[in-house]
Amino acid sequence: MAENVILVGKKPVMNYVLATLTQLNEGASEVTVKARGRAISRAVDVVEIVRKRFIPELKLKGIKIDTEELEAEGGKKVNVSTIEITVSK
Repeated sequence: MAENVILVGKKPVMNYVLATLTQLNEGASEVTVKARGRAISRAVDVVEIVRKRFIPELKLKGIKIDTEELEAEGGKKVNVSTIEITVSK
């Protein structure tokens, strides 16, 4: 996994905001925030908090949405939505 990728999960939003800010302040020209399923709204919150509160000049470089097919219990196929939001200074 690349260093400038933040994988959003179940932790509080501010943990991911801090990770994103750390990447940007340590010289990364762009950071990608990735999430899937129910964490998608948390990923959007992370990017918006960074843009609105901390780095207003942050540019939204791209948003990629997709669907992954995962295998659940019993071999059943389940579709899970994913999002990748790329921001740059």
